[in-house]
Amino acid sequence: MTSLLSGLIALACLVSWLFFANFWSYRVLGGRIRNRREKWDLNICCGKTDGGGVNVDIVKHAEVPNYVQVDDVYHLPFPTNHFRHCLCSHTLEHVEDPQAFFDELSRVSEEVTLVLPPLWDLSASLNIFEHRSLFLTFRKEHKAIPRYIRLPFAAGVQRRIGQKIRA
Repeated sequence: MTSLLSGLIALACLVSWLFFANFWSYRVLGGRIRNRREKWDLNICCGKTDGGGVNVDIVKHAEVPNYVQVDDVYHLPFPTNHFRHCLCSHTLEHVEDPQAFFDELSRVSEEVTLVLPPLWDLSASLNIFEHRSLFLTFRKEHKAIPRYIRLPFAAGVQRRIGQKIRA
């Protein structure tokens, strides 16, 4: 009975950590980074967020101002160095080729800020249902791509559940 209770307590602690770490990572730290600037010139893969400048995504999730829909994140419809500051928040881990995507962001923007799931946020960093890559970092914000590995089994799991990989 004692070992069952100990196991349940350990499981409750793990689940609590996963929820807390994810909340802290996405809502608190991610929110601070997204809101730190008065305006991001380019908010790539914006989802429902307004970065203050041009908001770009492959799917329209909500009404956001200055929205531009693109079909291919590896070939953006903007001239070289068109933007000064680009925000790429929680997107790089989803794409098939993170380096090619970052190279394209660096082409259209003078400065790129990447917001990635850190390793301590296990529920985000190891999400094989949505993510393709695991970034080997404990920090949330980056100016260059940190080392990363492909998430094992992610592509197979995503195909199996019917997730469409657009990029």
